[in-house]
Amino acid sequence: MVPASMEKTDQTLRPVDSEASSTAWFHPLEVFAGEDESNKWRQELSELEPPAHRTYTPTQAVLARSSGIYHWTTEGRRLYDFTSGVLVSNLGHNPLRWMRRFARYSQWQPNLLFGDIEGDEITRAEEFGMGLPMTAYNSVTSIEVLACERLVKSLQQTPLGRRLETIAWAASGSEAVHKALWVCLNRDPSRPMILATRYGYHGKKGLSNAVTGSESDRERDPRVRFIGFPREEIRDQSAAVSIDLSVYRKELESIWAEYGSKIGCLITEPYLGGGGSYHPPREYHQLLQQFCREHDILLIFDEVQANFGRTGSMYAFEKYGVEPDFVVLGKGLGNGVPVAAVAGSSKWMKMLPYGELSDTWSANPLSCAAVVATLDEFESRDLMSHVRQMEPRMLAGLNRLKETGLISYVRGEGMVYGIECAPFAGLAPAEVAAAIVSGCYQGQGLQSDGTWGDGIHLLGPLAKCVLRVSPPLVITSEQVKTSMELLYDLLKAVRQRFS
Repeated sequence: MVPASMEKTDQTLRPVDSEASSTAWFHPLEVFAGEDESNKWRQELSELEPPAHRTYTPTQAVLARSSGIYHWTTEGRRLYDFTSGVLVSNLGHNPLRWMRRFARYSQWQPNLLFGDIEGDEITRAEEFGMGLPMTAYNSVTSIEVLACERLVKSLQQTPLGRRLETIAWAASGSEAVHKALWVCLNRDPSRPMILATRYGYHGKKGLSNAVTGSESDRERDPRVRFIGFPREEIRDQSAAVSIDLSVYRKELESIWAEYGSKIGCLITEPYLGGGGSYHPPREYHQLLQQFCREHDILLIFDEVQANFGRTGSMYAFEKYGVEPDFVVLGKGLGNGVPVAAVAGSSKWMKMLPYGELSDTWSANPLSCAAVVATLDEFESRDLMSHVRQMEPRMLAGLNRLKETGLISYVRGEGMVYGIECAPFAGLAPAEVAAAIVSGCYQGQGLQSDGTWGDGIHLLGPLAKCVLRVSPPLVITSEQVKTSMELLYDLLKAVRQRFS
């Protein structure tokens, strides 16, 4: 049945002010015809929260419920989730085995979660249930110990993880990056300089913000120097272009010649995430590692956007053949529960005195329970083989989008891809990207049987013109096929509107 709030006279969900939405890649909150309930929630939240609370996405989808690889809007429209909540829900939304493990590790009994909220069942003598503490600041819980043991064991399954002996927990990836850099700076006060790969994204807070972006950004830290990361050479996945690594080697040698042993650490992402989804060859990261080993520089691999299977390996340092001194984990680590961590050498981690890495939420029992439940799921099924099998099908479907004239380049690996938009019909790539996000959200429109067709949930573009495609790792072969067909059809519809 068609929800009452949908307009049956219109075959597509469209922004009411379509002219405003097409004249700039960034524009005010859209109001969609046929989405009375969602429009109300969007408007109300816009009055209660600042725009800066969100990164720009032209649709601001109002999500009512989710399951597996799908979201449903307040009006009941189904959307393929091509975001995984920004690379978080690697196991899909509300996976039953994970949910039940999470509840058991939290020691929640059914009567604690379900039943009447008021009435005779709850008496003054029984206002509280029994389970793990919700927070255990400066205390120890068995689930925290188990989470540390299991995570270290997982990281050390490969010899490349042998330096990763100790875990420092955090509430977000940005905070975890800050802690990793803090440990490195503490190693030797005479080596305060940090090298960071240019156009990387490591967060918005403290030291994580200092190593994000490039020299031209505001609020630069004088201790940070940026180095090149391959981009133009690897702009398209299908282009077999060799990379001249000597250019990057010369840059590193030049920086060493200028600053020498003042340089204490180097931080990089496995692939540039927020910078536009650029995925370098293994040899590039191995060059960085070689440079670090030659000069006793600590190497930090920021895997917040890449860990727990996203690149087709459990950890990206395995995929790229790197043995880092520190690995930063987050997002998929908790499959939806906020948690992040730094794994590194105990030699350096334990040099810091009490309190230097502490905060209110780090190692809280709920986060630790989520980590152990996530590890259980990955260790009980061969998701990595599945992701590697889906990779060529995803690439084939995404490369086909070039036929529409709206996509110029495709790149990615595992289950994380970037499709770079082309200029079209006098519109800049950024405007095309925004239109695609909006068109995919609006979906197939009203069908002949009176129901609404599927859409696709995308986030606002990276680097203004690159759309990230990153569905949950559990997407099936049939779902890949149907969603790629849908994406192709929706882009053709966007092109037709432009024409």
